[in-house]
Amino acid sequence: MQNAGFAALRLNWRYLAFDVHPNQLRAAIEGARVMGFIGLNLTVPHKLLAAGMVDVLDEQARAWGAVNTIVFETRVAGGQWVPLRNVPAEQVGDARSRGCNTDGDALIRSLGEEFSRENWRGASVLLLGAGGAARSTALRLAQEGVGRLYLANRTLARVFTLAAEIANQFPQVKLEICVPGQHEQWRAEVGPLTSVMVGFPTEQVDLIINATSLGLKADDPLPISADWLRSRRPSFAYDLIYRPKETAFLRAARQAGCLAANGAGMLLYQGARALELWTGQTAPVGAMRAALEANLNQYV
Repeated sequence: MQNAGFAALRLNWRYLAFDVHPNQLRAAIEGARVMGFIGLNLTVPHKLLAAGMVDVLDEQARAWGAVNTIVFETRVAGGQWVPLRNVPAEQVGDARSRGCNTDGDALIRSLGEEFSRENWRGASVLLLGAGGAARSTALRLAQEGVGRLYLANRTLARVFTLAAEIANQFPQVKLEICVPGQHEQWRAEVGPLTSVMVGFPTEQVDLIINATSLGLKADDPLPISADWLRSRRPSFAYDLIYRPKETAFLRAARQAGCLAANGAGMLLYQGARALELWTGQTAPVGAMRAALEANLNQYV
């Protein structure tokens, strides 16, 4: 996708994939800076970690506490920092990393495109997961003005931390934490702006989003039961996973009567915005979409 974008812009650049263990993430970012990389993308499980490893954060990354895009910058005459694309390689001096987050806006754009809905103000949303992508998703939806946000995650401490951040930044959003019955003792440990329910919502929600990793493997269990999907039938179901194209969650949601979509649109638009940050040019979305779809069609 990114290489198709570079080709369309006639840039002599290459986008490469590297497997980096979380313990080596700081060294990898520093190595890329030293070697003169224009920038980086980061995915699971690096987004939260990277927020504490870059030199500066842009507004979105600071607000969401997660980084999915890094732009390397250098200082020029006058003292201001500019992206490396603006400076010939032989003139690059000190360089720094600027952490950005393009996930949130990409999600909203994708949701609107997939479900023909202009905004989510006042909507009720059930979010499964509390990792880096889920965090950006939750905070961006809260910024969008959703009316009620249900949060569910296997690691309760993480979901309570996320709820506290949302309550602090967006106190107008009604929050509900969904916990299994054996964890009712956590009820006393959450703040007054957040309530705790045992199990999942009993009423219909407008949108359910899977932001967990369940679905990446064929034998993964569903992130929520098929019975709940059939009985509550959310209007819309969205899975941040895009490979495979149809996860078990999306299949169950469609069988339950939901309009459903995978995360390919979010992937496209976060990548397009990252390309714009690196190049300073408008992303050739058509070329990028065609390359992405050609690749994803290999994974049914």
